[in-house]
Amino acid sequence: MIEEACVAIDDLSERERKHRELKYARRNKMRYIDRLLNELEMLNLAEQVEIPGALVVAVDQLLEDSEVETELRPNTVVTAMDLLYEIQDSLMYNQIEDE
Repeated sequence: MIEEACVAIDDLSERERKHRELKYARRNKMRYIDRLLNELEMLNLAEQVEIPGALVVAVDQLLEDSEVETELRPNTVVTAMDLLYEIQDSLMYNQIEDE
């Protein structure tokens, strides 16, 4: 009986740990997207159309890792911003479903 209780407690602890990991991973991804959006906004305010290579790689990687399906490629600052907002929206929607 005590062993069963210990197993149940261990299972519950493991589920809670996984839940926390997912929550913090989502928050960290949102922060990362916010930083990228800030950089893109600075470029947009400077009226720059092309995206520097490092930002293209970062946005492409986020697109690959996300559940957002799109045919668009981040070839302009505005397109990249739109894609990042779409990823961010999907993360927020999934967060609401998880709660």
